[in-house]
Amino acid sequence: MAVPPLFFLLTLLSLPSLLISAAASDAYPSIPGTAPIDGGFTDELKPIRREVYGEGKIYDISHRYTPEMPSWDSSEGIGRFLWLAASMKNGSLANNSEMKIPTHTGTHVDSPGHVYDKYYDAGFDVDSLDLQVLNGLAFLVDVPKDKNITAEVMKSLHIPKGVSRVLFRTLNTDRRLMFKKEFDTSYVGFMKDGAQWLVDNTDIKLVGIDYLSVAAYDDLIPSHLVFLKDRETILVEGLKLDGVKAGLYSVHCLPLRLVGAEGSPIRCILID
Repeated sequence: MAVPPLFFLLTLLSLPSLLISAAASDAYPSIPGTAPIDGGFTDELKPIRREVYGEGKIYDISHRYTPEMPSWDSSEGIGRFLWLAASMKNGSLANNSEMKIPTHTGTHVDSPGHVYDKYYDAGFDVDSLDLQVLNGLAFLVDVPKDKNITAEVMKSLHIPKGVSRVLFRTLNTDRRLMFKKEFDTSYVGFMKDGAQWLVDNTDIKLVGIDYLSVAAYDDLIPSHLVFLKDRETILVEGLKLDGVKAGLYSVHCLPLRLVGAEGSPIRCILID
């Protein structure tokens, strides 16, 4: 049977709206059958997410926040932390998201108030951290893969005097622990004697590491206490150090200005 030309034309004109509706349902499964108000083809708009910028000159060493990223002492990851509280598809003038997340999640920074209650009460929060320490020349060093960072390991790294910022890449990066949802207590970190050796024998003021804590699980609080006692050392945890060669870089880390918070998510980059 022949298809009437008018029916065929109407069918063709309706296909784009059907495609848009399907795409919108995938993006917003709680609002089925809706289409972008601008009538665009959402499946053709794909953002580029990069780890390296400027032809290898800038490295993003911060982890993306996703529901599957590890959370302290949890096997379930951080879970749902971000939602669209106001949606244009529901009649709002603009899209506005809200989030709820622990301050020591993903790539983040610790302030002295994290483990010293007297410092917390006195206001030594993330807003009081020295940006000069968080930005400047830094060494990315590889730590021996088979052990935590002890005084012996620190001695073996031969970090010269005058170096004030060091990012420690450990077995955590090789094991891709920050990409696994389940928290792993076997991560590599500083033992108390390693932290004490660093404080006593180096000029390092920025300590960065590639899992949720600079301190090994078995020396969790003792190592933190050593690092933060004098309020001179800043700890940046959960760094993404894969795909970057060891060596000297310019590091730039900026925490949120959260007055009263002892920790904050932080965006860190390396510039070669």
